[in-house]
Amino acid sequence: MAKPLLIVYHSQSGASFRLAAAARSGALAEPDATVLWRRAWDAGMDELSACGGILLVGAENSASVSGGLKDFLDRCFYPAQPLQLNLPYGLIVSAGNDGRGAQAQVERILRGFPLKPVAESIICRGEPQEEHLARAQELGQALSAGISMGIF
Repeated sequence: MAKPLLIVYHSQSGASFRLAAAARSGALAEPDATVLWRRAWDAGMDELSACGGILLVGAENSASVSGGLKDFLDRCFYPAQPLQLNLPYGLIVSAGNDGRGAQAQVERILRGFPLKPVAESIICRGEPQEEHLARAQELGQALSAGISMGIF
């Protein structure tokens, strides 16, 4: 059985939660999929070292990634170094207007773990619309399928 997809999210307004929930729904649509679903404050190295891939979902605040998601990355960065995890990852950013600052920051941090991107990051500008939720669902399903099939 494949290792689970870990979905880690941080949401204050509810927008990132809705995107993460859509991604989780897509991931669970895959037969035999296993998903670990955690708020950023509740996730750590135990979940990261047990997963087959990770999907990060969070907001951009002042051109940076939200504090909760950054906290998760900070807590895991040094403990992950000796493991050389090289896990596949996806990223969804909820942004009021731009999102590229948070995207660049997270991608730079994840190169140091190292983790490898396997899909283009999604930036949802404004309140999540059906198109954003559908893209999040597709990304969740794609990551789950890739882990299940051993593609990543």
